[in-house]
Amino acid sequence: MTDASLAPATTHDADEVTNLSDNPTFASVVDASLSRRSVLMGTAATALFGSLGGVSALTIAGDAQAADKAKKLLGFKPVAKSLADAVIVPEGYDAQIIYALGDPLTANTPDYKNDGTDADFENRAGDHHDGMEWFGLSADGKPSTTATNRGILGVNHEATTDEKLSSFFIHPTGGTATLPRPAAEVDKELAIHGVSFVEVRKNAAGKWEYVKASAFNRRFTTLTEMEISGPARGNALLKTKYSPDGTKTRGTLNNCGTGKSPWGTLMTGEENWNGYFFRAKGDDEARGNDKSVTALKRYGRAEGAASRHGWESAGSDDKYMRWNNVKTGTSADGSDDYRNEMNGQGYVVEMDPYDKTKLAKKRTALGRYAHESAAFSLPVNGQPLAVYMGDDARNEYIYKFVSEATWSASDATAADRLAVGDKYLDKGTLYVAKFNADGTGEWIELSINNPKIKGYDKYAFADQADVAVNARIAGDAVGATKMDRPEWCSVNPANGEVYFTLTNNANRTSEPKGGSALEPDAANPRAYSDVKGTSRVQTGNSHGHIIRVREAGGAGAKAFSWDIYLFGAEASADPASINLSKLNANQDLSSPDGLAFSKATGICWIQTDDGAYTDVTNCMMLAALPGKVGDGQKVNINYTKADGAKLTVTTPVGKAPTEGELKRFLVGPKGSEITGIAETPDGKALFINIQHPGEATKMADVTDPAKYESQWPANAGYGAGKRPRSATIVITKKDGGVVGA
Repeated sequence: MTDASLAPATTHDADEVTNLSDNPTFASVVDASLSRRSVLMGTAATALFGSLGGVSALTIAGDAQAADKAKKLLGFKPVAKSLADAVIVPEGYDAQIIYALGDPLTANTPDYKNDGTDADFENRAGDHHDGMEWFGLSADGKPSTTATNRGILGVNHEATTDEKLSSFFIHPTGGTATLPRPAAEVDKELAIHGVSFVEVRKNAAGKWEYVKASAFNRRFTTLTEMEISGPARGNALLKTKYSPDGTKTRGTLNNCGTGKSPWGTLMTGEENWNGYFFRAKGDDEARGNDKSVTALKRYGRAEGAASRHGWESAGSDDKYMRWNNVKTGTSADGSDDYRNEMNGQGYVVEMDPYDKTKLAKKRTALGRYAHESAAFSLPVNGQPLAVYMGDDARNEYIYKFVSEATWSASDATAADRLAVGDKYLDKGTLYVAKFNADGTGEWIELSINNPKIKGYDKYAFADQADVAVNARIAGDAVGATKMDRPEWCSVNPANGEVYFTLTNNANRTSEPKGGSALEPDAANPRAYSDVKGTSRVQTGNSHGHIIRVREAGGAGAKAFSWDIYLFGAEASADPASINLSKLNANQDLSSPDGLAFSKATGICWIQTDDGAYTDVTNCMMLAALPGKVGDGQKVNINYTKADGAKLTVTTPVGKAPTEGELKRFLVGPKGSEITGIAETPDGKALFINIQHPGEATKMADVTDPAKYESQWPANAGYGAGKRPRSATIVITKKDGGVVGA
């Protein structure tokens, strides 16, 4: 799984920690307590104190009308935890599978056999469905913000299920797990990554379906040409043999979370892209151990480290050689080799779902790191827009970008949507977050004019393009707060507050011994031991939490206040030190990942990508009605170290949610992650992605369905074969009502 604290380090790069900067952390710690699955590490937590005041989650909009509306939500019976190989939704709801790995996107593409012999993945649904957005279509096929029966889904295809190198479910007998990799196998794997746009509609029987031969269907893969936009366009850092002038690159990679711009484009985040590249030993010396080596190591590419799939070994064709980023040319700027190729990945990429003639644009002004979603501030005429983002790796940072241009409502319906993107996303200011222990915070400008960046002694920044391309290093320079894997983020439409999921972090400990280990701090306040099953001990913050931010004066503010909205925990864990949100059995969760607010209802949907609680339940989705920053109280927690020293952390914690404000809505099949959230404008159809069911299946068992961890969605009646497939489902109420009401 992409769960970084628990997945094998050989499979997912979020597990690797490259942030070894000495940025300060708060010298305060949370104790862990003994429960059914917890091992005592220190003294018990002390009592709660100091109310911050606030309002109930039922008054999310602050008036009686909103409160009355909220009382009608979350009326469903909560779903119990489950280990079944099935999608489980509440009574009165249907979950229909509509779009899975390999489904054809053209009239001439054969149906998917799902036995490893299929090809032509450039014209099929990709793998590992992830972030997703809805783009409405009118009856005559025009963009529509109100259409509810017909639309385009923009779907990320993050990765592929692999045990070692090979994407084994798409090859007949599992593929090749040694180097060199066969070109025919690699070609399939290059094509199943990226993004798809697919038309969906309600048919005459009132059921949802995808449209196989739609003119709107489109794939972006690892080989699709894309434009470089923003401050890094044309910079030496982006020059390659493919694009000697540094204005283009090929492909988008490891696409995870999404966002939807106010003008109707898809924003897709490139997450753990670094692991796909390779640098042969000796490349550091070939580069003269210059600053590019510093940057490559900070972004997780040490020379000689194995790549995820070995694509660089498939032959001498340029499409394979680009994955080996060694310096082989004689140019000063890299325009005759692929030493800079990795600098073309790691961005938020903007795509027009309606216009197939437009190239995608990599928006470099938003910074380069392991992007998840990109959440826009609520648009206000005459005010700048903010884009909120997280860097999904342990000990990494939270960012925002503020546009130089101020919002004009007329841009929401402009015909040239990517030109509007140029206006708001290519010029502006990038910031990184610093969370203070008192519940305040500051956005620190990442600019070449910031003295801490311009004079940083560990990396010599040349210009703003360098700052954008190496935003992680810029964050190191200014002392940003290291976080517990910032993943998705979303803006509450009721009040503009921003929610970030912090999935987990095995590096949190009360006894850090150097390297990447960190003491807990106010914004990341738990470090505990948890026993999974009967023997496996999980350490650090294995269940994750959700933090929320309130800007001090609009999207362009440089200060904010914050608290922790929700702590992931098992219901039986100690409420004073682990289960700080007082979750019961109908609410408990681990490793929050996907997160989005419904514009139709205001419900906050929370999805998990978990490996810590999977002895008890498969991954899940919950529905929440959050309140606002400051609606809870401060928590004071003590640790006792091995030498008897005391450490204390004080952290602001949101109001503990009642079952009327948080409950479980869905549980997925075995081995799956629940991800992707999109809805029709009326809130009556909710689209969700089921990613990598059965991913724990052994490569050696690929020809024996009886040994698959999961046979979903075939066991639910969808498609041929029994190999598990990532897929999109649509959830509706049997009575035709609003989902979640």
